[in-house]
Amino acid sequence: MPFLRGKAQTVLGPVEPDCLGYTLTHEHLTMNYSGCYCPPSPGQEPLSDAPIEMKNLFWIKQNPYSHKENLLLYQETDAVKEELLHFKAAGGGTIVENTTTGIGRDMNTLKKLAEETGVHIIAGAGFYVDSTHSSQTQAMTVEQLTGIIVDEILNGADGTKIKCGVVGEIGCSWPLTQSEHRVLQATAQAHSQLGCPVIIHPGRNSDAPFQIIRILQEAGADVSKTVMSHLDRTIFDTKELLEFAKLGCYLEYDLFGTEFLHYQFHPDIDMPSDSERVARMRFLSPQNSHAPYTHNENIGPTGRIPLPCFSSAHALSAQLHS
Repeated sequence: MPFLRGKAQTVLGPVEPDCLGYTLTHEHLTMNYSGCYCPPSPGQEPLSDAPIEMKNLFWIKQNPYSHKENLLLYQETDAVKEELLHFKAAGGGTIVENTTTGIGRDMNTLKKLAEETGVHIIAGAGFYVDSTHSSQTQAMTVEQLTGIIVDEILNGADGTKIKCGVVGEIGCSWPLTQSEHRVLQATAQAHSQLGCPVIIHPGRNSDAPFQIIRILQEAGADVSKTVMSHLDRTIFDTKELLEFAKLGCYLEYDLFGTEFLHYQFHPDIDMPSDSERVARMRFLSPQNSHAPYTHNENIGPTGRIPLPCFSSAHALSAQLHS
């Protein structure tokens, strides 16, 4: 399908990159994250089922994965629509929606939000972390997984005709599981066939991004079209960060507004403040000569703006035209 080359595929169809405007590359507009529920500390169990009220708001902010209702973003469509309108009024143009199979992707809702707000929405194909993989997903071969990802982009996802425009976020744990390894290989194969961008959710260990890039490269992916998300909670050592930057993928700092005193998924990690995130992005900027990188929400090699577009250097294989 040559018509996709150099274009971004939104839930309403392909658009030219010049039409995207300011783009947030890692957002969730509708999601069911209950599969990643984290039990609270002993004695705090009743708070998990309590309503969201001012008196327990601080606890919810510090324990967001332990409050059951807080994990049900799909209930908040009206509030999300309002936020999208604020985003548009502030000059925003595009949202890349990273909800994939396993955490409640809802293509119909994404299409409705795009129609009602005028914001371009690009949906993500693929699979989240192993703990959300169904038994069917875990039993699939790389070829079968590749076929699903490709189909979600060419023909539509979740039984609809609404098409995804990127692969990801592809969920990875630490240590990486066999099922996640196959999904990464399938991601690389789908990417090499389609030329579409890839967005990765790395495991919570500083070695995880390096391992993931190696697997993608070995499976044939062009890592210059890959975004490594959540680096603000993954790589803290500056020398290690610069070494990773040399691999050539985009470095994404996307947890702005998330300032925990205690990170539930990895208690040994101190979640940085927003000011610390900005300082790290400044460290990576070309003005400081630490690395040849520009920055927005994504940080990419100088002169390249990370757009969620299909590469003009890739053509779909003949098999995909049938």
